[in-house]
Amino acid sequence: MLNIFCIRPKGFNVGNDAIFMGLQAALAEAFDSFVNLISIPATSRYESQAKAGLNSRTVHEINQYGHGVIVGGGNLYENGELDVNLESLKKLEPPMMLFSLSRGRIYNRLDKLVERTDVMSDNILAGVNRHARWSLARDHATMDYLQSLGLDHVQMGGCPTIFLDRIASQLPEVPTGDRRTTLVSVRNPSLMNISLQRQIRIPQQVQTLVKMLRDRGHDDVRLLCHDHRDIPFAASLEEPYVYIQEPHAYLALLKSCRLNVTYRVHSALPCMAFGTPFVKLSYDERAISLMETVGFGDWNIDIVREPNVLGAVEDRLNRIDSLPAIRDAAQPVWNNIRTTQDTALREFAAACRNFASQS
Repeated sequence: MLNIFCIRPKGFNVGNDAIFMGLQAALAEAFDSFVNLISIPATSRYESQAKAGLNSRTVHEINQYGHGVIVGGGNLYENGELDVNLESLKKLEPPMMLFSLSRGRIYNRLDKLVERTDVMSDNILAGVNRHARWSLARDHATMDYLQSLGLDHVQMGGCPTIFLDRIASQLPEVPTGDRRTTLVSVRNPSLMNISLQRQIRIPQQVQTLVKMLRDRGHDDVRLLCHDHRDIPFAASLEEPYVYIQEPHAYLALLKSCRLNVTYRVHSALPCMAFGTPFVKLSYDERAISLMETVGFGDWNIDIVREPNVLGAVEDRLNRIDSLPAIRDAAQPVWNNIRTTQDTALREFAAACRNFASQS
C-alpha cells in the first residue's frame, strides 16, 4: 500500500472538507486502487500539536514512510495557513504536488484590491513551487501571479468541487423535513475582508435577501453556516439557521435544496456540480477569479463593485432558468480543467509507485 500525505487546511470551515472529498474522488480514479491517505493540518494554528505543514518534523516523517505528498487544496498561499520551512523542504524525498491552491487580494477601506497582510512571501511561494513537480493553480489570478515569479510549470487546475457529481450516489438521504429548502449561505461579516462600513451593512443585506425570497414564494428559507463562527451572526438575525459539520450531509443538503443564495464559494461550486440553482455573492479576488475561471463570471455578483446588490440578485432570480445553459456553455472549460487535474494526478500516481519501488 502506498502512503500519500495530504497537507491541507483543517480549520473550522466545512468547505475545506468538501474540497478534500473532491480530491479523494480524483485520487481514487488516478491510482485505481486504495492508498493510505494521511491527512495533516497545513498549520498548527488550530492544533495543540506541533505536527503541521511542511516543517522539519513532518518532512522527516514523510521521508520515513511516505511515497508522495499533496499540498491542498485551498487558499493556502494567501492567508498564512501553510507552515513552511524551506530548508527542511529541500530534504523532502517523495514526489510532491501542489493541488488547487489559490492566492488572491482583498478589498481595502477604499474598495481597492490590495495584498493581504498575511499573504505568503514571494520567496516561500517560489520555493515551495520550485520543489513541487506539479503545481495546479485554482484560478487565473493565482496562475498569473505564479507565472509572474518565473514559475513556468504551473497549470490551471481549478477546484475538484465542481466535479463532486461523481460522488453524488455516496451522499446520505436528506430527511423529508429538510428537502427543497431555500438556503442563504452566510459568513460572519467580521470574517469578511471588506471595509468596516461594508461589514455593518451585511446583516441588513441578508435580512432583505430573506424577505425577497419569501416574497417570491420561498416559504422555507434557512441561513446556512459553514463555520461555527457564523452561528452568532446567524442567531442575531433571528432567522432559522443550520450548521452541518459533517461534509457528506452538508453536500447532500446542497444537492437537495431548491435554491442557494451564497456568499460562500464552496457552496456555489457543489451547486454547479449537482445542477442546483444558485446565486453567488463575492467579496474578494479569490472568489471572483474562481467564478470567472469556471465560466460563471457573468453570473457572479461582486458585492463591493455592484452598486445595486439586491437588484442584481433579483435579476439572477428572474433568470434562474438560464443556469443550465450557462453550465452547458462552461463545459469545454470544465473539460480542460478536468483533463489537467486527471493527467497530473495520474502522473503523480506513477511517480509515487516508482518512488515506492526504489525505496
